[in-house]
Amino acid sequence: MSPADPDHPNEAARLTQQLIDQGFTRRQVARMLGRDASLVSQFFTKGKGASMVGALRQLVRAVRGGERDEETLSGIAGANTTRRRTRTGHKARVRGKDVIGTPGGSMAGRAGRQAIRSGAAHLAAVIHAAAQADGRVALTVRMRARYFTLAAGSRQDSPGIRRGVVPRADGTEERTYGSSATGGFPATEWSRRVADAHGDVVHAVLTWLVESGRAVEDAEIVYLEIRTWTPDGHHSTRVLVNE
Repeated sequence: MSPADPDHPNEAARLTQQLIDQGFTRRQVARMLGRDASLVSQFFTKGKGASMVGALRQLVRAVRGGERDEETLSGIAGANTTRRRTRTGHKARVRGKDVIGTPGGSMAGRAGRQAIRSGAAHLAAVIHAAAQADGRVALTVRMRARYFTLAAGSRQDSPGIRRGVVPRADGTEERTYGSSATGGFPATEWSRRVADAHGDVVHAVLTWLVESGRAVEDAEIVYLEIRTWTPDGHHSTRVLVNE
């Protein structure tokens, strides 16, 4: 691809610049998008970023509305990212890992539909490692909108997290519970919940959602993300994996 014209930046570059003007760095924008910082630079130098425009628009809208928490902004971006297409028209695969981070430090992991069916057992290790380090936990859950019992974005549903829950084209909503800004949940509590569920993280999360009045009893999770961090302030980062 030929270099971008600096006098006529594409929309991805223009939106990114608006976030920079609001005080964010390119590296922070990259983290929110779940991409490498070099790609964000290529918005300006090579005219890339068409698949990121939807997410960037929502980020700009959220920041203008007063949102500053990176984890919350990451969730908003993830719900509005359009995966690029191959030459044959199919969605391109996004390479990554199921879990990243350092046990006892900051870690992050996510489970798509296939892992959900097996209970997302690989996420149990993330939670148990955080508990051993007396860390904290945050969750991002995607379900069909009808399975949630509380209004989208309400403080009762997710206290302290100001985010606009954007309905997805497939009828699902993605909601975040806990964040570095709110202090998250004690990892020891979630380690116990997972142990009580015999390592089935999906069952543990569903049980919590129902017990806390956030979901109906027959709810089904289609996507789950776990983020953990330690009290020293090292926070986890969002990851992209094959679904």
